Amino acid sequence: MLNAAAFALCIAAAAVSTSCDDVDSERIPAYRVQIALNNAGLWNTYGVGGYGQYRYFIRETRTPANFPFHETTFTGFGGVLLIMGMDPFGEGDIIPLAYDLACPVECKPDIRVAMDDDDLEAVCPVCGSRYNVLMNGGAPVGGPAATGSVKYGLQNYRCLGSPGGGYVIAR
Repeated sequence: MLNAAAFALCIAAAAVSTSCDDVDSERIPAYRVQIALNNAGLWNTYGVGGYGQYRYFIRETRTPANFPFHETTFTGFGGVLLIMGMDPFGEGDIIPLAYDLACPVECKPDIRVAMDDDDLEAVCPVCGSRYNVLMNGGAPVGGPAATGSVKYGLQNYRCLGSPGGGYVIAR
């Protein structure tokens, strides 16, 4: 059983280990993600090729309009932002990155971030939060997502290379 001093020490250690600079990238509900661009033809048509190039996938609105959505296609809570950027968790290679489009501050599936083509940041049209999706893993860089006691980043999804020359975006 912990005495009062040991308990206080545990609480203090927990407070120190929880940094105010931590980013919560899992605020939105966990919905399934599965977008199969798993061959060169699909990737060349619907994928992203150059640094900063992006595309939205939203099953509910059939975005992109000509994409072959199947019963096995899932686009997360608010949709998926697919963008070619720098690997924030590796050696800095240029790779496809994927994020949920739902703003984690608003936490509603129909309030989606959109790309600001001038700054190449994702921006929430409601709260004004801005996210670095090219080099910093969807971390907040402005607005309420970056200034509160808890900072909210965009939910990251995996882009898995496939033998057919494309990628599968998955959760």
